[in-house]
Amino acid sequence: MNYKSRNYNIDPYLYLLFILAFLIAIPGLYCGLTDKHVLPQLGAVIFGIAVFGAAFILSWAAEAAQIDISESLAIAILALIAVLPEYAVDFVFTWKAAHDPSQAHYAIANMTGANRLLVGIGWPAVLLIYILAKKKKCIILEKKHRVEVFYLAMATLYSFTIPLKGSLNLIDTVILVTLFAMYTRRAAKLESEEPDFVGPVKIIANMSKISRRIVTIICFLFSGVVIFFVAEPFAVSLVETGKTLGINEFLLIQWLAPIASEAPEFIVAATWAMRGAASSALNALISSKVNQWTLLVGTIPLVFAISSGVVWRPFVLDQFQDHELFLTAAQSLFAVAVLVNLKLDRLDGGLLLILFLAQFFVDKIRLEVTVVYVALAIIFHILHRNSLIPAARTALNFKNHGED
Repeated sequence: MNYKSRNYNIDPYLYLLFILAFLIAIPGLYCGLTDKHVLPQLGAVIFGIAVFGAAFILSWAAEAAQIDISESLAIAILALIAVLPEYAVDFVFTWKAAHDPSQAHYAIANMTGANRLLVGIGWPAVLLIYILAKKKKCIILEKKHRVEVFYLAMATLYSFTIPLKGSLNLIDTVILVTLFAMYTRRAAKLESEEPDFVGPVKIIANMSKISRRIVTIICFLFSGVVIFFVAEPFAVSLVETGKTLGINEFLLIQWLAPIASEAPEFIVAATWAMRGAASSALNALISSKVNQWTLLVGTIPLVFAISSGVVWRPFVLDQFQDHELFLTAAQSLFAVAVLVNLKLDRLDGGLLLILFLAQFFVDKIRLEVTVVYVALAIIFHILHRNSLIPAARTALNFKNHGED
């Protein structure tokens, strides 16, 4: 990538945020490294904050990496990093599930929670911030963003087969990881704009070439070490906290763990929306959704097979897990129907938020909400039917009347 050096004006508070992200991760890293025993409630806080800090550092390092490596490699790394915190927690539960079937619930909880939060809260939040900050009525995506919408559609359609057959296996791994590879390959060929950095990453961007690369590598290594040593005690602390306080541990893992790891991405997207770059902000969240629906879900049966020591041992789902996956897939189907015309307006955002809040606060109506998602998806796809072919053409790199 050709990067023209830019001299960013840096507010003093950015240095404080940069240092603070490292400092808040240290207590959790120390406890994780030394295997120090802490109360479940305290551990959930300490380790959760460590994941929070590490996720921020990862996001800054990933953005800074765009300066010094090729575009295609940058996209691949960014895509992987987008799901790394969720993957770390999911990895723990999936690995344990091979020997303790009760842990399988938690792996599905973390994965479905992260997916639904992105669409149900993230997308409407970006829209609302953009409307309030810029007095606009909707977010209009660029035509190149059809790529993300198309591959999200492909991953979503395939995801419906998982609860129907009641398991995840290595065939799912091959198909979903292949979709991820096709997506990153196509995205790498799209024209990209010079990165416009937000927050503490400006500090790294202003450094000399050698210093910038050293600091970027340090950020990657530090955050990776933190996540590696903190993921398991964080997951265990959440389960134990639920049992101690009488709170449903499934719900804690489904919502609290993803909130900790998704917060940095939400904050960056919100900042972009406030500055008027709502299309980039929304696309970042769509891209993360694609990555989670392909790479994160696709690696679950692979990790499970490695842990169990049996090559062809499927990750079996029970009825409750099937319902959770159906709900997540239905929400994703509606999300695709909403965005296939490259526009997110107040009606779209309102429906996404209301339906998410309905299933969040009243878990007994989740099946009914699933049906509503599917019904609305059918209606919106009919309304936006003229946008389906152009989306496929762009994503598959077919020319459409001279348009890429």
